Amino acid sequence: MKRTNLRTVVSALGIVGMGWILAACGGEGGEGPIVPPPPAPAEYADKHMPAGWWTDAAKMEEGRKLFIGETNPDVNCASCHGKDGKPVKAGARDFRVADRMKLYSDAVWFWRISEGVPNTKMKAWKSKLSEEDRWKLVLFERNFGLPGKGWDEGKKAWVDAGAVSAAPVSAAPASAPAEAGK
Repeated sequence: MKRTNLRTVVSALGIVGMGWILAACGGEGGEGPIVPPPPAPAEYADKHMPAGWWTDAAKMEEGRKLFIGETNPDVNCASCHGKDGKPVKAGARDFRVADRMKLYSDAVWFWRISEGVPNTKMKAWKSKLSEEDRWKLVLFERNFGLPGKGWDEGKKAWVDAGAVSAAPVSAAPASAPAEAGK
């Protein structure tokens, strides 16, 4: 009997130890080596966060509600990516890994949300979310690994959100602003 218990304990320790080794070999977040994503295809390459949104707290809150499934129960990013950006399902991107996420321009991030990621469980969300809502998700998700940062298309880099140069007017979501004086 004692021999069986000792064997069980040794086996359990071996399994736990192997798990630690495998986790350590998987890179930060267990996602493998940090490599740049492919560039956004032509139909997404010129899309960028609407002007002024990187510092818009109300849009950020709307993005949070979308992310956790509060706004649209058909869309719950947190069910895979975790409420804090730490994945709860295997294969989900860890948004807290700044060294990886800074390689994603806003256009690439928007494209991935819109079209999904081939050969993964990440599906396309453009049929369930408006363009504006997909931008709100980009805004919220970048906050896990790149808080206070915004993509500056002119510099092709993440910079302090307040320093982002304005996005071209054509990049804004297709919603007509209310006319002044009406």
